[in-house]
Amino acid sequence: MNTTKLFVLGCLTLAMASCASPEERAAAANNAATDSATITAPVTAVVDSPVLDSTPVTATAKPEEVTPPAATATTATPVAKPVAAAKKEPMIGEGLIKGSDCLACHNATKKIVGPAYVNVAAKYPATEENIDHLATKIIEGGSGVWGAIPMSPHPAISKDDAKEMVKYILSLKK
Repeated sequence: MNTTKLFVLGCLTLAMASCASPEERAAAANNAATDSATITAPVTAVVDSPVLDSTPVTATAKPEEVTPPAATATTATPVAKPVAAAKKEPMIGEGLIKGSDCLACHNATKKIVGPAYVNVAAKYPATEENIDHLATKIIEGGSGVWGAIPMSPHPAISKDDAKEMVKYILSLKK
């Protein structure tokens, strides 16, 4: 009887712990490692079974406490910050591309009608001359560089916006 209640309590604890997003769990782990206070939350489970009674089981769930290894005088291990906590700032060009019709023919990693952006980035170094040349191609259109299918012109896009789009595309270089 107690084993079943403990099993249900364990399942509920696992279910509650898995509800947070990976970023929230990383932030919570980061805060738990730096804070001295321990957060506890009551967990109540009611087991309703013909064999078992319906007595509520209450327990206190505590997050795992992480104790860093003791540093010696000769060896010190730096503590790394989680990678998920760092967020990449979106580029202006990325937003301009998402708001245009570019994604109908292009993809960041796969060829659709036109080349993948990573292939364009691999072909052209990020120089001012290339940025200006490719921005002109976006505005005026072109053909023959990536195959027989021409790229349609986009005269409504300003030269500055086209340059921002090109800077984003060239930033995808592997």
